[in-house]
Amino acid sequence: MHGTRLDPWFDAYAERAHNLRASEIRALFSVVSRPEVVSLAGGMPNLKDLPLERLAESAKSLILNHGAQALQYGSGQGWEPLREQICEIMTYDHIVGADPDLVVVTTGSQQALDLMAELFIDTGDVVLAESPSYVGALGCFRARQADVVHVDMDEDGLIPSALEETIGRLKKQGRRIKFLYTIPNFQNPAGVTLSEERRPVIAAICEREHVLILEDNPYGLLGFDRDPLPALYSYAPETVVYLGSVSKMFAPGMRIGWALAPHAIRDKLILASEAAILSPTMFGQMFLSQYLADYDWYGQAKSFRSMYRQRRDAMLSALEEFMPDCTWTKPEGGFYTWVTLPEGLDAKAMLPRAVRALVAYVSGTAFYYDGRGANHMRLSFCYPTPEDIREGVRRLSGVVNAEKELVEMFGTGSIPAGAGDPEHLPGPSTVPAPDTL
Repeated sequence: MHGTRLDPWFDAYAERAHNLRASEIRALFSVVSRPEVVSLAGGMPNLKDLPLERLAESAKSLILNHGAQALQYGSGQGWEPLREQICEIMTYDHIVGADPDLVVVTTGSQQALDLMAELFIDTGDVVLAESPSYVGALGCFRARQADVVHVDMDEDGLIPSALEETIGRLKKQGRRIKFLYTIPNFQNPAGVTLSEERRPVIAAICEREHVLILEDNPYGLLGFDRDPLPALYSYAPETVVYLGSVSKMFAPGMRIGWALAPHAIRDKLILASEAAILSPTMFGQMFLSQYLADYDWYGQAKSFRSMYRQRRDAMLSALEEFMPDCTWTKPEGGFYTWVTLPEGLDAKAMLPRAVRALVAYVSGTAFYYDGRGANHMRLSFCYPTPEDIREGVRRLSGVVNAEKELVEMFGTGSIPAGAGDPEHLPGPSTVPAPDTL
C-alpha cells in the first residue's frame, strides 16, 4: 500500500521531512487573530510608531530612481553598501571593525539559522541549547535530525559550570557537538540576559573545547535601560557565528537578517544561500539601506524601547496583582516573560481552556526538545496595549485558579474534557463569559 488516504505521497518523502512539525505558536495564529482574544502568545513587534508616510515616499523614490537595480537579481552574499551599514549597527554590540566581507545577508535571521543547520548537522549530531530555547531554532535542528541537549540557565543566563559539565559528559560519551546555540540578550522565551561577567567565560569555554557558538541577537537594541552588553563574538571572533536581524529594531516584513562568520564558514554560507534562494531581496536591501542612511534609525529603536518598557511594566504589574501564586522572570528588554505555574498545573493541557476564556499564551513545552516545560508558559508583552495586557492576565488568572481547583478535584492529568470550559468552571470564576466581552 502506497502512502495514506490523507497523503498519497507519504512514502516518497525524504526521512528528514518526517521531522518537520508545526510550531505550537504558528498553530495558535488562527485563534489569536480573532479580535475578542487577548493574545499574550505571539512575538509580533508593534509597528505603530514607524513613520509610514515617510517610508512610503522612500519606497516611491527608490522605484523611480533605482527601480531597475532594486527589482533585479543581486549578489548571493548581499549588497555591499548594506553590509557596510550592518557593520555599523554591530558596533552597538561592541563588535568594532568588523569586515563587511565577512557578512552574509539572509532572508531574516531564521534563514541564517537554517543555513547553519544545513552546513553543520548530520543525523544524530548534538546541538547545545539553553534551557528553554527558541522554538524556531529547535524546529531547524529537529528538521536536520539533530539531538538537542539543553544546558541550564538561571537569572543571569547560561550557567558556565553547567556548560562545562555538559560538554565534558558528551565528549566522554563520544558524541559530536556541532555548536552551542544561544540568545544572550533578553532571551526568547525566558527573557533573561547573560551577565557581563559570564560572557567571556562562556566564550573561553567554547574556544578551549573547540565548540562553535551560534550567537543569535534579534533583541539586543531593545534593552529598556541600557545599550547591549558586549557580544560573545567580541571575545572570540573565530569561535562565533553572530546572527542579527532588523525584524525587531525596524520591521519583520523586510525579512532581512545577517550572519557575521569566520572566513571559511562565510564561504559555505554564501554557497548554501545561493543554492536555496539565489540572492536575498535587492529591493528590501536597498530600501533598508536608504532607511539606515536617511532616518534616525537608532532614535527609532529607542522609541521602541520606551514603548516596550511600558508594556513590560504593565505585564509585571498585572502578574503581581492577579497571579501571585506564580513566579516569573523580570526582563530588562525584549518581548517576553517566563512564568512558572503552581505545582501540578500543565500549561499545554490548560491552553484550550484558556483560549475558550479568550486569552492565549504559549506552553513551555514548545521551547524544549525533550518534552519538558509543561509547568511553564511564555507571555508576550510586545504587541497588546497595556490595557489589553492587564485584561489578558486577569482572564488568565481565572483559568489558572480554576485549573488549580480541577487538579485538586481530579488529579494532575485526569481532568475530563470540557471540565475547564468557562461555563463549567468550579466555584466562582473571574473569567467573563464570551457574550459579556
